[in-house]
Amino acid sequence: MIYHSIRLVLKPEVTARERAEVTAKMRELFDRIPAIKARVVGPDFGGKYELGAVLVVEDIEGYAEYMNHPAHLELDRLGLPLVEEFMSSDITDDPDPEIGEKIAEVHRIRFEKVPDIADLVSGLAEYTGSAAPGKHGH
Repeated sequence: MIYHSIRLVLKPEVTARERAEVTAKMRELFDRIPAIKARVVGPDFGGKYELGAVLVVEDIEGYAEYMNHPAHLELDRLGLPLVEEFMSSDITDDPDPEIGEKIAEVHRIRFEKVPDIADLVSGLAEYTGSAAPGKHGH
């Protein structure tokens, strides 16, 4: 299993209504992606982040399906312009010693094939973690 976590700080000008709308949209779009076996989306407590999600996929194939699914791309295009800081991480019990490199490769290929998403990510004030362009695993 791979548990993919995202944590967000929204831009100061994002209203409470916009925050609620983007949270609802995250839930709706994640529910359209068959590879996601379970998910939680909501307020993030215990740090500087305001909003977060943890998504569960079975394996690297499911991870790639999630990352490249049209609903995920739609969410990135709608949500990333509202984000100031973004952090992602992946926790897995996959025994493959290459799993970290495989996760990084999914992101590398995605940014290469979908340059508008890579541009949105590059425009964020802070972007760290497993999905950050040019980063590899841990």
